[in-house]
Amino acid sequence: MTDTATKIAAGLERAFVEFGFAEPAVETLREAAGVSMRTLYKYTPSREEMVLRALEHRHHRYLEHIFRDLPGTGPSVRSEIIGRIAQWMAQEAPRGCLFHAAVAAAPQNERLQELLKRHKTEVASRAAKAAGIEECEMDLSLIFEGLTQSWPLHGDEAVKSAHRLAESL
Repeated sequence: MTDTATKIAAGLERAFVEFGFAEPAVETLREAAGVSMRTLYKYTPSREEMVLRALEHRHHRYLEHIFRDLPGTGPSVRSEIIGRIAQWMAQEAPRGCLFHAAVAAAPQNERLQELLKRHKTEVASRAAKAAGIEECEMDLSLIFEGLTQSWPLHGDEAVKSAHRLAESL
């Protein structure tokens, strides 16, 4: 991505986190991106493209946050990943998963559904590989989904539960 494309994607991501997907007018999104309307539409020619670009940006930031410099393999990696997911939720997603929110706002949008699936699959696959338990990829996916979906309601209790469940793998 170019610097301008990254700037736009980051601004759009922040706007969708703050305002959701239904509320912000294009002018609000343009302000968040910090570019002219012409530049915004040059890089993201539709509202759907704005959402997709913001989520792609978020996907890459999330992967970097979760998987950068993981220690070793095994149970310590599982615990570290859960801790990093909890940190992300506290700092970046206190109201829940932005990918699920995007699909909820446009449930018929196949591109959003595909992006959600790719995001969740890649996280679980990379975590299973990093932890050396590739055969437990679906189990990890369910633990991570449970954690991200229950975080807004249960916070640290959800993290404790996720740790307990991951220890059983």
